[in-house]
Amino acid sequence: MPTSTHDTRIEVAPDVPLVRITRVFDAPPHKVFRAHTDPDLLVRWLGPRDVSMRVEHYDCRTGGSYRYVHTTSTGFEAWFRGTFHEVRPSGLIVQTFTFEGMPDGVALEKLVFTDLGDGRTELAATSLVDSFADRDAFVASGMEGGVREGYDKLDELLA
Repeated sequence: MPTSTHDTRIEVAPDVPLVRITRVFDAPPHKVFRAHTDPDLLVRWLGPRDVSMRVEHYDCRTGGSYRYVHTTSTGFEAWFRGTFHEVRPSGLIVQTFTFEGMPDGVALEKLVFTDLGDGRTELAATSLVDSFADRDAFVASGMEGGVREGYDKLDELLA
């Protein structure tokens, strides 16, 4: 399994309950964006390697919504849902994100796709939550490993 030549940076803001994730991909913005908006591609990379993903619905447009489930090898299901507040082709996705196991913990997420030239894209994703406790629980949930594995799988998909 190939490994990325790019690091995934995960940072927590000290003064705001926010997590910022940045990663460079060796693909142009329209391809990285499509991998985030096409549910047939999304299921191939989103999440850790040891989970499967099924999309109930995924309408990635301004005003659209989504719901999907990650299933572990032991059969545990984690359902996620949200709404798309702003979608601009190859440039921006603003959405809410909710783990249905903690329905009061809604995050506001912003994904910015920046063209670095030479067929490369920087993805900067920020997640803002209600409290520092919610942010810290999000980070402690194993999110970091899942994000890194998912982005490695995205690298493989884009290659």
